[in-house]
Amino acid sequence: MKLEEFLAEWQNDSPTVLVHTSGSTGKPKPMWVEKHRMQASARITCEFLGLHAGDTALLCLPLDYIAGKMMVVRSVTCGLRLVDIEPSGHPYWEGAVDFAAMVPLQVWNLLRDKDSRERLLQIRHLIIGGGAIDDSLATELKSFPNAVWSTYGMTETLSHIALRRLSGPDASDWYSPFPSVEVKVNADNCLVINAPLVHDGLLATNDIVELADGRFKVLGRKDNVICSGGLKIQIEEVERLLRRHLSQPFMITKRPDKKFGEQVVLLTESVDIADVEEVCRQVLPKYWKPRFVLHVSQLPLTATGKPARKEAEHIAEDLLNG
Repeated sequence: MKLEEFLAEWQNDSPTVLVHTSGSTGKPKPMWVEKHRMQASARITCEFLGLHAGDTALLCLPLDYIAGKMMVVRSVTCGLRLVDIEPSGHPYWEGAVDFAAMVPLQVWNLLRDKDSRERLLQIRHLIIGGGAIDDSLATELKSFPNAVWSTYGMTETLSHIALRRLSGPDASDWYSPFPSVEVKVNADNCLVINAPLVHDGLLATNDIVELADGRFKVLGRKDNVICSGGLKIQIEEVERLLRRHLSQPFMITKRPDKKFGEQVVLLTESVDIADVEEVCRQVLPKYWKPRFVLHVSQLPLTATGKPARKEAEHIAEDLLNG
């Protein structure tokens, strides 16, 4: 979608806008969301970050999903000066930027060369969402002089409802909800969100969290648990332990098993399967070790760069049954 198309949709007489979920846990789903709630979300973000009319906002995300649409809505609602560039994994822009939203892949690519890194350093407020931020990326961003934030949210909450600081002395693993948002956990220790300005009613998520003093830390997704031999193995925890030891892209998934219920499977773009298996033996607890390590030419990702978990399960099953 082009900027002109979305602006035409935004300015028409309809009270709603069509958006699509990211598809990280299945097929992307269409949703109609109310424009007045998108405006409320825009004001919440701009007020929290101290953004004012005339500040520059960089649009480098596709307008097919909520993150890109909300950058436009923030600009229109709060009078920001929008800089529209072609979405890519390595965005390029000229001039000073007060506010930008990116996915982790874009930030990682920009950090890899000197000129791009300098441009990134000049962004006054950078928010990063749409995927997990690993420890090495967080370490690089901690020394940034300006504000860098990790966002927590989803299409249903019209982008983020909580932020955690990645840069400076206030860097933290804990997300702080906006003042208008309340959070709690249910019986499964999954986050439940009450954000009346952007969502009607309580929103129960699949994110398993730790809650303390009104803040929360994400441990993983309920649907990313592998139940193997009576043990519950959190996929994100396995990936976190392996990430600093494996240089090639990889993903943990699962497959059904008659004896154990489910088995741990690792997909990797590395062709050195023996090396990956050795790392797993050295790094992982005994019962977390993958039963199978499989090579793939490319890991399955959604259009927004998140792991496509369901597709990964199908790939593992096809490779093992082929």
